[in-house]
Amino acid sequence: MHTAVMGTAGFLVLVLLLRISGARTMASMTPLDFVVAVTLGSAFGRTVTAVDVPASQAVAALVLLVGLQWLLATVRYRGGWMRRAVDSPPVLLWYDGALVQESLRRHRMTEADVHTAAREAGHGSLAGLQAVILQQDGSLGVITADGMGDGSTVLPYVEGHPA
Repeated sequence: MHTAVMGTAGFLVLVLLLRISGARTMASMTPLDFVVAVTLGSAFGRTVTAVDVPASQAVAALVLLVGLQWLLATVRYRGGWMRRAVDSPPVLLWYDGALVQESLRRHRMTEADVHTAAREAGHGSLAGLQAVILQQDGSLGVITADGMGDGSTVLPYVEGHPA
């Protein structure tokens, strides 16, 4: 009975907290968001299965974790040192017809990963691609030469850009 009550109550509190904290909590996950999600899951799992954890302590833990995520997101939004400390910049892996070997090495990626990204984006080869980027959430983005334009949404923010 304890598990059913705590599970239901914890679930409702968690849904309410995530609804209040906004879409950022559930958006495409950065490493920080992943840590928060795992920690929330761990805290929620402990409260559901442990008989010795009072409901008030469970709610306090969930509120604390979501509050910390919200606080870090707010400080990150304002920029400066926190954004640099928390966010990994996008990284060029392929640019202008060539692999960016230093970026591949540093991020433990391979040429095969770049080819896989091209295939997943519907391209049969790297010809015609301007950039393959390791995004902040760990996904690989593909930009065609036709889609690059002046590069203003890509190049200023990408580690490893040759310019």
